[in-house]
Amino acid sequence: MFETITARLGEIFRAWRRKGKLSKTDIENGLRDIRLALLEADVNYKAVKELINKLTNATTGEKLLTSFTPGETILKIVYEELTDFLSSKENIEIKSDGHPGVIMLIGLQGSGKTTTAVKIAHLLRKKGKKSLLVPCDLKRPAAVEQLRIMANSDNIAFYEVKEKSVEKIGIHAVAHAKQEGLSPVILDTAGRLHIDDSMIQELVQLRKAVSPKEVLLVLDSMTGQDAVNIGLAFHKKINFDGIVLSKMDGDARGGAALSLRYITQKPIKLLGTGEKPDDLELFHADRMASRILGMGDVVGLVEKAQQ
Repeated sequence: MFETITARLGEIFRAWRRKGKLSKTDIENGLRDIRLALLEADVNYKAVKELINKLTNATTGEKLLTSFTPGETILKIVYEELTDFLSSKENIEIKSDGHPGVIMLIGLQGSGKTTTAVKIAHLLRKKGKKSLLVPCDLKRPAAVEQLRIMANSDNIAFYEVKEKSVEKIGIHAVAHAKQEGLSPVILDTAGRLHIDDSMIQELVQLRKAVSPKEVLLVLDSMTGQDAVNIGLAFHKKINFDGIVLSKMDGDARGGAALSLRYITQKPIKLLGTGEKPDDLELFHADRMASRILGMGDVVGLVEKAQQ
């Protein structure tokens, strides 16, 4: 993902480097090209406007105009501002404490909730946690079976649903987890093709019944501009705590998904990068900015190699 925008930004930075010294016009033209590149990558226009305003302020002054390495200097400025744009003051760690802790996953059908539920359990197992995976989709038996198969294949505890209401599923699953010494309880909630009142009501009732430590919106990063609308709709109706971007290994432009941090003011916490249980990583704004700018995620690669 981001290959297109990375290539476009690379062209802009190479043009700046070739100039040697930069004039005010050179900087203005480059920032205009960055603006167009971001918009073409589906970054929300309000988010683009905010970022370009910050870049304009940061690149104004004699220091850049008189720099002997203006290309490197401006790359550093863009990197720092992009990192800040993607950053959140909130901790990106998943809140799973409690006896048991409860994590609730929400999102549209096909967003990757079920796969993400298993990945989170797999990730937390490395920290000594024994999760309980709970299917909460009463209308789609296939979704329940999918979670059961994935849980069994990764040796993760699975809650066999007998209840007829989502609230009772949540309450009984939490009681079962407490009895068995399992924590956290990860709720894989029902998805729909579109956000509707019945789904929202179900989610509100479930949240009230189990008081989750963490409510995470799982969003398909290949959704395009609809990602912002989906995020805002869930934000208004269910005040979620953080965002999980799934399918980050795809070839979509990806900019819309990255707009969500700015638009919803909620942190991006996790990235799904493939189908395997291990293909989930914590979101680091500085590393993402580095990847987008074509600088690579050196720290991430080193960490992966050490695991």
